[in-house]
Amino acid sequence: MAQIFHRSTNTIARVSIYGAALIAGSLVYFLYMFAGSPYVTDVNVAKVQPVPFSHKHHAGELGIDCRYCHTSVEISSDAGIPPTQTCMTCHSQIWTGSPMLEPVRASYRDDQSIPWVRVNQVPDYVYFNHSIHINKGIGCTTCHGPVGDMPLTWQANTLQMGWCLDCHRAPEKFVRPRDQVFSVTYRPPPNQAELGPKLVKEYKIQSLTNCTTCHR
Repeated sequence: MAQIFHRSTNTIARVSIYGAALIAGSLVYFLYMFAGSPYVTDVNVAKVQPVPFSHKHHAGELGIDCRYCHTSVEISSDAGIPPTQTCMTCHSQIWTGSPMLEPVRASYRDDQSIPWVRVNQVPDYVYFNHSIHINKGIGCTTCHGPVGDMPLTWQANTLQMGWCLDCHRAPEKFVRPRDQVFSVTYRPPPNQAELGPKLVKEYKIQSLTNCTTCHR
């Protein structure tokens, strides 16, 4: 019986199969990289705000404690956005004529909130509690990045599930003494490998990776 297909057909079939697998793999890799890119996550992208508030100036240079503005961070799931009255505590006396701060003065005069643009936000289907993390020794800069160096605030981490799980699986790598939680200059000490497990035990930190921990 005569051969129906040319012998090169086998080669073409193999090349087609391997090529399709390579293209599919490349597509999956591209989608994975795209999902973690700043285009999707907004990581390292400074948001334009009604007032160019500088954490570098206020928290870094002036040393204002995070809790002065984010008053509910130790007792609530939400860190809280400071009311204009907090800003005016200082700015009713300094830089009172600054054009840059006119939206702040207008907000105070008109009793209208400043429409700040949210920088760090998890999806609605994720439960996150600031107070739990703060009281377990997880510092502000662990999640929010080096805010003391940010002239304009940007999101420093993806806040995606894989990133959260890195800490939940190994909290000893990230925990710090409670008196350093609000420090914007804190750096993990050389003995973190020894200190971390001690603090995990002292603060009774659990390695919570169950889905219902965050998805309730």
